[in-house]
Parts: sequence; C-alpha cells; structure tokens
Amino acid sequence: MSDPQAEQPLLTHLIELRSRLLRSLAAIMLVFVALIYFSNGIYDFVARPLLSQLPAGTSMIATDVATPFITPIKLTLVVSFFLAIPYLLYQAWAFIAPGLYQHERRMILPLVVSSALLFYAGMAFAYYVVFPLVFGFFTSTAPAGVTVATDIASYLDFVLTLFFAFGVAFEIPVATILLCWTGVTTPQSLKAKRPYVIVGVFVVGMLLTPPDVFSQTLLAIPMWGLWELGLFFARFYVRKDESETEDVSEGG
Repeated sequence: MSDPQAEQPLLTHLIELRSRLLRSLAAIMLVFVALIYFSNGIYDFVARPLLSQLPAGTSMIATDVATPFITPIKLTLVVSFFLAIPYLLYQAWAFIAPGLYQHERRMILPLVVSSALLFYAGMAFAYYVVFPLVFGFFTSTAPAGVTVATDIASYLDFVLTLFFAFGVAFEIPVATILLCWTGVTTPQSLKAKRPYVIVGVFVVGMLLTPPDVFSQTLLAIPMWGLWELGLFFARFYVRKDESETEDVSEGG
C-alpha cells in the first residue's frame, strides 16, 4: 500500500505547480488583452525591416481571406508570451526555490534575470541587425521580372523562427554556466575546446544568415563573445567540492 504521508507532499507540489501554471497563463492573457487593440500596429513594426527593402510601388500581400485578421492576432499572442517571460521565469523560480539551499538560490537568481535579458537582447539583435541584412539580400537577388510580394503569414512564420533562434542563441552564457555548475564539464575543459567552439559559431552563422562573409561574421562574433562571457562567469559557478579539490591540488 502507498504511504499517505509520502503522497501528501507530492500532491501539494502538484497543486502548487498547477497554480503557478495558471498564473503564468493568466499573465499572458492579460498582456494579450492589453495589446490586442494594437495588433495591426505591432505587425507593422515587425514588418518594417522587409517593407523598407521592397522596391517602390510594391507591398506585402495576403493570400487567404482571414489572413489579414488572424496574422496580427497571432503575432500579438506571441508578443504577449515574450513580454511575460520575466513573470514566467519568476513563477518557475518561486516553484523550485524552496527546494534549494541558500547558496544555490543566490546563484540561480542572477541566471534567471540574465536569461530574460539575454533573450530580449537576441531578439533585438535579430530585428535591428540581422533582418536588414537578410531582407536586403533576398530582395536584391530576385530575378529580373520577378516582383517581390511576400505573404504576411509566411513572413510572420519566418521572423518568429529567427526571433526564437537568436533569442535562444543569446542564452549561450547561461548554458555555459549551467554546464559547469551541474558538473557536466569544467571551465578548463571548455577552454581546451575553444578552437572547436570558434568553428562551430561560424558554422551556425553560415546557416542562419545570407551566404556572405560579412553577415556570417556579424552573427558568429557576438556568439563567440557570449560564449567567452559565459566561460568567464562559469568560474564562479563551479561546484564547491570541485573548487575545494582544485585549491588542495594547487596548495600541494
């Protein structure tokens, strides 16, 4: 038979998890309700990098009847999720914090804050740096006699993919720190792999940007810099037993 005393803490955790998930969903919906009136304006802002590169006299198009209504609403819902990320991370933090030691709380809280900031920084980098390069390249390579008229739904899917990709890519420092903190690797081991990391970020830059050296380098260098930043701060997140072992070996 199952132990009722053992089931009670599990049930309590499940109830708390449900409560925090509902709060997170409510936060997203509140932001969505506040922004829905501005849906078209939000889409105009997101579409500006492409519209500024289109030839004179051309514009974006909508191929389905409901697309002009559904697409801005879809974008607003995604924007609501992005804007609610700090609150969502706080709910995740509040759920796991009671099970952490005091020193672990002091270590994780900066990671939670920096995760949100880095994600926003990646999206801003995509919008202000990558989008003008990508759309300038695509529109300039259209064959003669071909009019560039992008469907608004296809454009939204494309930019959301890039937003998410660059937001996640800018989480490199946090990922590096977590790998060292959990003991998966060490800063010394990562330093030894630096040549492979450099090659890897340039490969990623080649896959995510147009096929020219300038834009590839423009993405690869920030990613490399973020990795170096994570490597620097990872020294402060090495597990206590590992740091003590290193101190003993150095003293001996």
